[in-house]
Amino acid sequence: MEAYKRAIALLEKVTTDKGFLASANDITNYRRIWARDGVICGLAALLDGDKQLVKTFRATLQTLADHQHALGNIPSNVFFDKPKTLLSFGGLAGRVDTVAWFIIGVCNYAKLTDNIEFANRHLQNIDRGFRLLEAWEFNNNHLVYVPRSGNWADEYITEGYILYDQLLRLWALRCYQQLFPNEATATKIKKVTRKIIENYRKHHIRNEPYHPKAYKQLRKKNYWVASFNPSGYQKQYDALANAIALILEIDNEEFAEVVIQHSERLRTSLKLQLLPAFWPPIKPEDADWKLLENNCKYEFRNIPYEFHNGGTWQMVNGFYGLGLLKYDKRDEAAQVLEKIDDLNEKADWGFYENFNTETGMTTGVKHCAWSAAGAVLLKNSLEGKELLT
Repeated sequence: MEAYKRAIALLEKVTTDKGFLASANDITNYRRIWARDGVICGLAALLDGDKQLVKTFRATLQTLADHQHALGNIPSNVFFDKPKTLLSFGGLAGRVDTVAWFIIGVCNYAKLTDNIEFANRHLQNIDRGFRLLEAWEFNNNHLVYVPRSGNWADEYITEGYILYDQLLRLWALRCYQQLFPNEATATKIKKVTRKIIENYRKHHIRNEPYHPKAYKQLRKKNYWVASFNPSGYQKQYDALANAIALILEIDNEEFAEVVIQHSERLRTSLKLQLLPAFWPPIKPEDADWKLLENNCKYEFRNIPYEFHNGGTWQMVNGFYGLGLLKYDKRDEAAQVLEKIDDLNEKADWGFYENFNTETGMTTGVKHCAWSAAGAVLLKNSLEGKELLT
């Protein structure tokens, strides 16, 4: 109970009239309304039900909608630096995942607050976002092409047809279809789902894979692989992508059980008893090290076992817990929440951004809002509350 109160208190602390800030720390880059962080905090607010937090989520969505690019891009973040308003659509590369998170947020807000009119007023924003995602397919083949650094793993090496981004887009489409059912969206959902099922794990498929040569060389894994591009597959285990695949109940229950078994073996084998963001970590002797080492705008943070390179994020594990609950793994989900709470409590309830998976040391920004949101999401989901998926 103490852990939950602390998590809610942090969400209250990052509340502003323009939306949720990324952190309560006085760090300029985090004192902004971030699309991804703000929506995740907002989803937590919806499940908690606190009126002020829900109101802040609405403000977050409105801020993002008000500053959407004419082409459909949703800002990575908005900074109100009076009298100016500063927008960022990404750093070394533009952000792709913000569009889907925005649509997921609007639809969940409308559904869970019984305010469909809110979604109605943002249909133009949603339509522009979906059109842009379709344009980013480039070849009209139902998978979005994502540049390196184009999503939350902004200093990692994944690039191309990244599974996480395909799943987010599918989640957005499914949410929209539940509010505004139509034949075109239903057809797109089927096509995107089929592409995901056929191309991110090795099994017998009816149709030709997206990249036949690379798929032929792909070995069977007990999880959905992270990405592929024209040069082949990036076969890392992406915890957030696999968690969302479980939440959306992609493919058959048999493979979901395989994914859960693999995830649980990995989770319970590690010091923190939580999943790392990507696994295994890339090390200096590995072929991908140069790609990783050079992919940073200012300072290199992705040393092995930290940040995206094998670091442990409470936010990621919150979504993993939601995935476990889709398959009635309540005991495992409860264990995940307990470990998230343990990390959030470190350093006098520091709610650090992530942790070194090998040493357990804190890394990243303190008082990170989505570290609290991950716990709030999972606690309420264990009590039977559900998001729109």
